Amino acid sequence: MAEFDPQRDVDLSPEAILARATAARGDIFPEWKTVVYASPKTYHLINQTVSYLHQYHGQSAASGQLSVPMRELIAIPALCSKGDLRHAPNHIRRAYREGLTNKALFEGAAAFASVVGWASLTYVSLAIEQANSPDYPFGKLPPGGEPKTLKPFPEMLLGRTRKAIGGASLADSEEWRYAAEIDAELARRAAAFVDHCIASCGDADSEAILGPGPRELIVIAALCTRGEVEMAAQHMRRAYDCGMTRRQVLDAICCVVPMTGMVSATLGLRAMRLADDIK
Repeated sequence: MAEFDPQRDVDLSPEAILARATAARGDIFPEWKTVVYASPKTYHLINQTVSYLHQYHGQSAASGQLSVPMRELIAIPALCSKGDLRHAPNHIRRAYREGLTNKALFEGAAAFASVVGWASLTYVSLAIEQANSPDYPFGKLPPGGEPKTLKPFPEMLLGRTRKAIGGASLADSEEWRYAAEIDAELARRAAAFVDHCIASCGDADSEAILGPGPRELIVIAALCTRGEVEMAAQHMRRAYDCGMTRRQVLDAICCVVPMTGMVSATLGLRAMRLADDIK
C-alpha cells in the first residue's frame, strides 16, 4: 500500500471525491454530499482517514493489525452509544458481510456497555432490527441475511487467557471494596455483571467468541471516549497481560475516532504512554 501523502496531487473536484468515497465504501450517505460540495478537501481527508481506520476497499490490514470484524465490534457499539441509528445499521450489514453473527455483536457490545451503560445494548438491538429491514437503504445484506454461522477471524484465537488474574475482578478494586462495606450485595451484583462482560477473572468460557484480551481492547476504546486516561491505562496493562500488543491497542482506540474525534485517540495515546510506565 502506497504511503499516504496529504499534499499529493489528487483530483479534489466534488465529483471525483464522491466517486472515490463510493468506491471505497460501496455507497455514501446523501448528507455527506452537501459537505463535499461545500468543503471538498475536508471530506477528502475524512474519507482518506476513515478508509484506513476501518479498512474499506483499497486498504488492507498489515500484519499484527486488527481485522475488519474486530474493528466493527468496536465501531458498532461506539455508534450505538451515541444513539446513531442511521449509520450503525450500515456497519452491522458490513459486519454481517464479514461473517459476524448477532452473538458476536452482542459480546462486543456487552464489553463496551460495561463502560458506557447497558442501555447501549438496546440501541444495538434497534440497529440490528433496522439492518435486517428491507426499508433500510444503506449497505447490502449478505445473501440469506444475518449469518447463522460465525466466520472465524484472527482475534478469536488471541488473548484467551490472562497470565495474572489477581485483582482483575471489579470487586477487588479499591472503589468497590469500599462500596461493599456499605452494601455488599450491590457490590456482588455489579461485579458479576462487569466480570461477565469483560471476562475479568481468567479464561473466557468455552462458548465465548472473544477472550479477555479482545474484550479489553473494546473496554479501552470505550474508556477513551469517556476521557478516562488512568482507567484506560490500567486496562491496557490487562490487555498486555493477555498477550495483546501495542499495535492492537492503538488500532482499538482509533476505531472510535469517527464517532468521538481525534481527542479520544489523543487521550488513548496518553494512556498508552502511562501504561508503558506501570509496573
